[in-house]
Amino acid sequence: MGATVLNDNSHSGSGEGRSRASSAERATAAIRFRIAGAARFLSHAETFRVFQRACARAVLPVRYTEGFNPHPRLSLPLPRPVGVEADDELLVARLHNDWEAGPVGKGSPVQCTALGVPNQAQHEAAMKQALAEQLPEGIEVLAVELAPAGTSFHPRSARYILPVRTNDDAGLAERLRDAIARVMASDRCMVERASGEGKATKSVDVRPFLCSIRLEGANLLVQHLTGEGGSIRVDEIMRLLDLQTQDLAGPVRRTGVTWETTKLKRTSHEPCMETRAEDIEDGT
Repeated sequence: MGATVLNDNSHSGSGEGRSRASSAERATAAIRFRIAGAARFLSHAETFRVFQRACARAVLPVRYTEGFNPHPRLSLPLPRPVGVEADDELLVARLHNDWEAGPVGKGSPVQCTALGVPNQAQHEAAMKQALAEQLPEGIEVLAVELAPAGTSFHPRSARYILPVRTNDDAGLAERLRDAIARVMASDRCMVERASGEGKATKSVDVRPFLCSIRLEGANLLVQHLTGEGGSIRVDEIMRLLDLQTQDLAGPVRRTGVTWETTKLKRTSHEPCMETRAEDIEDGT
């Protein structure tokens, strides 16, 4: 995945009662945002720093790691390729949930009380507004959703649109259809991938990660799996299809991500994991 959802320490402690009390004072914010225009050229690290500064200026109650060099507990669970626009990205923020009521935004802390209170929607809207005021052009906050402290988010699949110049090149559509048929009919699709700058490349079979590729008009629609087991990159998909940069009619856009949410449930016995994920299209 690249960026990892940080482990939440809300349940740490020397007893079950202490763990429950600690988790009741904290929350997780799932911040959904869109990125387009010149902002799409921000790297993963640069995007993270933009949100780190924006959260600080908006005075969001973000928790920090402990130690000599504390860091805000923020994460971007699925890195976005440089130059790619995205319709619905996710920033995960670990929050304190025990501050007092008061004004919102303009240098004042965003306020919230315990999760589940009737005005939780107002708190989410206030956080969205405060954060949106601090972000640069090209990054738009879509929603802020508060969840229990133990909630984590794991990407399982991603969807992309690649606009292609089929209207300008009469033969491009036919070549793409042939390439799509060849790739999807293959048992293996090998690509050369470097493990790091200056390091030797290795051959990787990316066919297991491809769910579907289809051409609809002047748009190439792609869905692929992603997760701990690996994934396939946009540039690798283009190489498999013999698609050149000059064949694109505009920026590549990530239109959506299927997320699996994991919530740690504490009982009087052993902790268990509760998960949920959307269906993934099978185009094989």
